[in-house]
Amino acid sequence: MNLKNSILTAVATATIGLCLIGSGTYAYFNDTEETNNTFAVGVLDLGIDKKSIIKVEKIIPGQQEEGKFQLKNDGNVDIKNVRLISEYKVNDYGLSNGGDDLGEHIKVQFKQNGKPVFDKPKSLAELQAKGAKGEEILGEFVADSPPKDFTVEMEFVNNGQNQNHFQKDILNLTWKFEAIQRDGNGEVVK
Repeated sequence: MNLKNSILTAVATATIGLCLIGSGTYAYFNDTEETNNTFAVGVLDLGIDKKSIIKVEKIIPGQQEEGKFQLKNDGNVDIKNVRLISEYKVNDYGLSNGGDDLGEHIKVQFKQNGKPVFDKPKSLAELQAKGAKGEEILGEFVADSPPKDFTVEMEFVNNGQNQNHFQKDILNLTWKFEAIQRDGNGEVVK
């Protein structure tokens, strides 16, 4: 048994020696770099050059008026589109309108750089019916681009019938221009 023990001891010693030699020669190089990253949220800021675009007094059926204004992208985020949200209220101070809506008799057309925005003029009633969704009046508007020039043409439509019931009425109109950000589709903007 002595020989057997000697062989086993020799084999075990050789195995341990080989393991120590092999592990002693195992080495690798390592290097690390660190980066500091920032997520700065962009600013969506639509600007307009006027508080009141059009103000008409003593309007009569058939009369046309126009107003001019500019929209500006004052932010640093590209705008996908700009929507017009239109709301109005008619104060019936004269004869009863009998359910006839003055907003149905006032048509508007927006023009951007002389080109009509709508296929055909729309009544204030049509624009108001769009609700909070609004009506698109401008497509893509890149940050740092020049202002966009608009003209709005308005007409109190003469329908060829008696419109006396609108005398003394006042229509208070609010237009909100809502900018919608570009799509966040994962594209990196440089």
